[in-house]
Amino acid sequence: MKHALFVVFFALTACASTAGGPQPLPDSLTYGGKLVRSSYRPGTVVQHTFLGAFGYRVFETYVVQPDGTLKLTSQTTGPDFLWR
Repeated sequence: MKHALFVVFFALTACASTAGGPQPLPDSLTYGGKLVRSSYRPGTVVQHTFLGAFGYRVFETYVVQPDGTLKLTSQTTGPDFLWR
């Protein structure tokens, strides 16, 4: 029973930290509230990669909104050597 409560606690804290969606990191296209406009049609998916903290590669996916701005929809990280 003690282990079940432990698992539930960590599951709830994991859900609470991801409830707001992915947050822009330094070097993200929309970091710091930057308003980036795209000339692509609304609904177009834009990929962006950059080298993040501790040598990890950050993969981001943006979707062009009807007003031309970019919305961050997905963000994952992985070792840089796997990216090549």
